[in-house]
Amino acid sequence: MAESTEKKYSRSFIGKPVVSKSGKRLGIVGDLIFEVKTGELLYFILKQPTAYAMSLNLEKTKDGDPLVPFSAMISSADFVVVAEEDIV
Repeated sequence: MAESTEKKYSRSFIGKPVVSKSGKRLGIVGDLIFEVKTGELLYFILKQPTAYAMSLNLEKTKDGDPLVPFSAMISSADFVVVAEEDIV
C-alpha cells in the first residue's frame, strides 16, 4: 500500500463509532496510536466512551481516555467492529 493511501486509510477511522461484535457501543474513535518507525497502528483512542467501555478496565492514555487495541478490529465500514475478547 502506498504511504499516502495508508495515511488516508488510518484517517478514515477518526470519528467512527466503535462497537463490539455483540453490538455493544464503546465510543467513538478520537485518535490513533501507532509505531513511529513502522507506521503500524497499535490502538484506537476512544472519545465519548460509554459506561460499558469504562467497565471493561481497558488501558488508558495519560489523559484517561480508554485504548482499544487495533488488533481487536474485526471490520470497519460505518462502524469499527471489535472482538470483546481481544480488548481486555
